[in-house]
Amino acid sequence: MGVVEIWDAMEVAEEARENGTSDIPSSSLTVDIKLPLPQMKPKIIGLCKDIFKNWSHLDDSCFSVETVSGGITNLLLKVSVREDNGHEVSLTVRLYGPNTEYVIDRKRELQAIGYLSAAGFGARLLGVFGNGMVQSFINARTLSPSDMRKPKLAAEIARQLCKFHQVQIPGSQEPQLWNDIFKFLEQASVLNFDDSEKQKKYDTISFEKVKNAVVELKDLTDLLNAPVVFAHNDLLSGNLMHNEDEEKLYFIDFEYGSYSYRGYDIGNHFNEYAGFDCDYSLYPDKDAQYLFFRHYLQPEKPQEVSEEALVALYVETNSYMLASHLYWALWALIQAKMSPIDFDYLGYFFLRYNEYKRRKEACFSLAQTYLARSGSG
Repeated sequence: MGVVEIWDAMEVAEEARENGTSDIPSSSLTVDIKLPLPQMKPKIIGLCKDIFKNWSHLDDSCFSVETVSGGITNLLLKVSVREDNGHEVSLTVRLYGPNTEYVIDRKRELQAIGYLSAAGFGARLLGVFGNGMVQSFINARTLSPSDMRKPKLAAEIARQLCKFHQVQIPGSQEPQLWNDIFKFLEQASVLNFDDSEKQKKYDTISFEKVKNAVVELKDLTDLLNAPVVFAHNDLLSGNLMHNEDEEKLYFIDFEYGSYSYRGYDIGNHFNEYAGFDCDYSLYPDKDAQYLFFRHYLQPEKPQEVSEEALVALYVETNSYMLASHLYWALWALIQAKMSPIDFDYLGYFFLRYNEYKRRKEACFSLAQTYLARSGSG
């Protein structure tokens, strides 16, 4: 283990104390996310025994470990344990991807997760360790991008998001969106790649133009006075789970969560309709958006939402949708340099940035017309 990893592991327990989760068991152990599952399994078992002392005497054969999902920032494992009484207990171990601290504030995540869990969102936090956390296992299937477009599920996501946005997280409620984007911009604009082809592609980026785009969009959205809420900020299909039998929807993975603008969280979610193939022709049309807005604004009486409220949220969402493209474009550049995961992050930058440029004129025109009519511009 490197010096930085040792230092991070030592800080786990201290962070838990600072964030009011001191009753959560912690371990200084780390597990290398790059290990193949057969080599990782004994380390995961050792970790579970270290965190949960009542399992320390169990034979390793009482544990089974399987991969649930491997995203581009995390690895999710299901651990099943056969206890002395014959009962089987399942939990989830989440390993953070290497270098994700460049784009994710783990202290912020750890603070929020306890409050969100208490409000009924996500899995319960059961333990923390050097490079990850242990949570309760959710018995549900992960949604696909096409699921999110189904009217019944879209309405339920909207209702749940309304409740999510009402959760109060202690501390500063200053929106972090533009702070994060400017931080990403600063980091992304000074990269150097060992791969000459990557460097050649990177050198075609005009960061002056990107910065101007960020400033121009911030100035426009500031005029909308969008409500500030604690936002999920990464509500893609992989972070939505559904139990059909119980008809229960779960939001998971709050690592990008922060106080932000209501319209950003919704616009970012709508961008994820494009799915893993990034087919932005699947972005929801006005009717689909209005269905979502009705169930978000008045979950109990969706048909009573006024046209004025629908128009306002439509403008807000489709303005901040552009910010989502800029955020993830800059995020991708940092990942292109820092992440060991085999993914074309550099290509993803151009995909998101080009979609921003394609949609910009229509979205700016929509917002400027609305502001002129409402006397806010």
